[in-house]
Amino acid sequence: MALFKKRTVGKPGEWYYCLEHKKVEEGPECPGKDRFGPYATPGEAQRAMDTARERNLEWENDPKWHDRTDKPTDGTPD
Repeated sequence: MALFKKRTVGKPGEWYYCLEHKKVEEGPECPGKDRFGPYATPGEAQRAMDTARERNLEWENDPKWHDRTDKPTDGTPD
């Protein structure tokens, strides 16, 4: 008998995008480390990679992240 049971977090009716299988899954199929979500609909889950790309681009261009004025201009690290 196992001391610990392997549990996957999630509920039926919640949608996830599995990074390992590259597909939309409902409920607790794959481990949390391998998925994005939860999403309310399968369509939102299908767009998970696009959403992540859009958010990363927004964050990269957010002036709050690039507010230092004393950055070196010669390409050397800070």
